[in-house]
Amino acid sequence: MKCTLVDVAPESDFSIYNLPYGVYSTGSSAPQVGVAIGEYVLCMSMLSKLGLFAEISGLDAQDVFSKPQLNEFMSLGRPIWRQVRQRLQEFLSDGSHPARKLIQSADEVAVLQSQVKMHLPAQIGDYTDFYASREHATNVGMMFRGKDNALMPNWTHLPVGYHGRASSVVVSGTPLHRPNGQRRPDPSQPPVFGPSARLDYELEMAFFVGPSNDLGSPLTIEQAEERIFGMVLMNDWSARDIQAWEYVPLGPFLGKSFGTSISPWVVTMDALEPFRVMQPTQDPEPLPYLRSSVTADARAGFDINLNVHIKPHETDQYHLLTRSNLKYMYWSLRQQLVHHAINGCSMRSGDLCGTGTISGPTEESFGSMLELSWSGKNPISLGNSVQRTFIQDNDIIRITGFCQGDGYRVGFGECIGTILPAIKLD
Repeated sequence: MKCTLVDVAPESDFSIYNLPYGVYSTGSSAPQVGVAIGEYVLCMSMLSKLGLFAEISGLDAQDVFSKPQLNEFMSLGRPIWRQVRQRLQEFLSDGSHPARKLIQSADEVAVLQSQVKMHLPAQIGDYTDFYASREHATNVGMMFRGKDNALMPNWTHLPVGYHGRASSVVVSGTPLHRPNGQRRPDPSQPPVFGPSARLDYELEMAFFVGPSNDLGSPLTIEQAEERIFGMVLMNDWSARDIQAWEYVPLGPFLGKSFGTSISPWVVTMDALEPFRVMQPTQDPEPLPYLRSSVTADARAGFDINLNVHIKPHETDQYHLLTRSNLKYMYWSLRQQLVHHAINGCSMRSGDLCGTGTISGPTEESFGSMLELSWSGKNPISLGNSVQRTFIQDNDIIRITGFCQGDGYRVGFGECIGTILPAIKLD
């Protein structure tokens, strides 16, 4: 299948096999739903006016795709998502498609990505962050509790998570200030207040919830599969020194809530379907509600290549920090969602769930500077005598990710953020 409406390079993240959703605006126009193809954004409301989605029962396409967020479309469910995807692929690949005959050129339904402003793809009502990488949890545990007590007793029995701050989730490209807070650099002295001195990135991905479940109605593995709309890249910025002082006994708070960056394009689970893989072996076997059933695909992992680069403020070059993969993640996306809802918690359309830091088995696959520098003990060389143990002011962090198909990619674009100096307080 080939896109004939616009040219798409083989190395493009946004092939006809991808078609991720986002929210964009041009000039003074209101934000609306778009789909990425190559270097372009398809205007979904214009395609709706051409009648491309007219025969899809249960979808008021012109209304849904004119909204400034994807929540309503996310709520409609997988059968409608799949029908929209199929019609988009037919429109893009078939030069004789009836809707193609209604336009003179691609410019009538598409605009260059370089000419648009991207927004958060959804109104995020709630945000939860998990801790699903065994390698990351083990590394952090070894640093602070020793090798024999690296994993807490509950870790291999359930997907550990905490409730984050939805109001601080920002779209890629939004700069963030270094947070101020309490920290205790000298354990023998009282805490001090000021800018974090150990600011870090966390390589994560996140998924958006589709149809809601009612309060008091848990989800099964099969239901969870049908309720995950799609995924984005995520940087869960972390102030390690603030977090270390505050997190006992209730977990992360101000060390995390100052900002979380996500990529603007939501790659659907249907686009990721060809890249399913087996997740790591789980030992001990999870309790029954977390196990795969005979009707669910046993391949609960996804082969998504992930890279993190830093552009230090002293240079104009990016340097590779992390090369990892989502397939290393111990707890799957559906296990995270099932566990979240097993007590009857209502998950709503547009809710965001982060995977936690995605680290792999080798040092180059460690998903944070905390691990790469081993809590600041081993400086990271970035060339030209530039070193880092943690992020400095005006450094830029860029996360990218893609699945490699046969002659095409299904990619996520980028999640990028600049750390600005802390706000001076009187």
